[in-house]
Amino acid sequence: MPQLSPGTDDCSVPATGVTPETGVLLVGHGTRDRRGTDEFFELGDRLANQMAGRAVVRPALLEFQPPTIATAWGSLVERGVQRIVVAPLLLFAAGHAKSDIPGEVESARAATPNGGSIEVTYSRPISRQGFMVAAVRERLSQALQADAGLPGQPAMANEVSTAIVMVGRGSRDVCASADMRVLSEVAVRGKAEPSGTSLADEHKLSPIGLATTFYAMATPRLPDTLDQVAGTGLYRRVIVQPHLLFNGRLYEAIVNQVAEARQRFPEVEFIISDYLGPTDAVAQAIASRIQQATLTRPE
Repeated sequence: MPQLSPGTDDCSVPATGVTPETGVLLVGHGTRDRRGTDEFFELGDRLANQMAGRAVVRPALLEFQPPTIATAWGSLVERGVQRIVVAPLLLFAAGHAKSDIPGEVESARAATPNGGSIEVTYSRPISRQGFMVAAVRERLSQALQADAGLPGQPAMANEVSTAIVMVGRGSRDVCASADMRVLSEVAVRGKAEPSGTSLADEHKLSPIGLATTFYAMATPRLPDTLDQVAGTGLYRRVIVQPHLLFNGRLYEAIVNQVAEARQRFPEVEFIISDYLGPTDAVAQAIASRIQQATLTRPE
């Protein structure tokens, strides 16, 4: 279990409160990209394995691909669960978590005979949960250690000349955008236990070499941020961290925008870290949120 530093917003809690009569409705955004959809279901399997014997997990997608929320809800009802924890697989709380998903769940509940007798609670988005912060740090560490260098230039001797650009999907919800900025600070500059050091300390990163940006719907946008960071002339290397759960068109679009920046600034080495992916750490973050929701549910 990761040790949390200030800025993370909860820790794992003891395995109480979840019982076999509990159903978990894992709700993803959905994508037309088959790769992202497959990775969502892989993550659902990892979560189901972690919660085996404690809860029944059913995945659902809000749009683009089946199963729908109504279908997954019906499967849980058929299993005879007495309460359902709705777990939005969302990085931050925005419109989907606040209105779209609850609306679909209530419609499914209303269509269920005696649906009002089923207790429904919602877990929080995984945002800055401790396992998520650790997963972001791991991706950044992997990228920071990938020191291929540019042709004709020596390997990186001083990482003060490295900048980190954290890029989120983007949202019109100002709170979601603010949460992304806080996550960037926590992941890079937050102190990890038991070492008491941050990623910035460990890699001797510049105190001004961290930027948060967005692909869409919020500002600043990624191309503008890359131009601003690379254009300062302060950095020989720029690490771009796409804060995305799965592969797909959005990840590819970010890769393409970075490739365009590479053409504009050939003297700068741009490294794109991997997306988070359907890992055990992400599944643990969701499980922790579910556990928290069962302990705080109204009696």
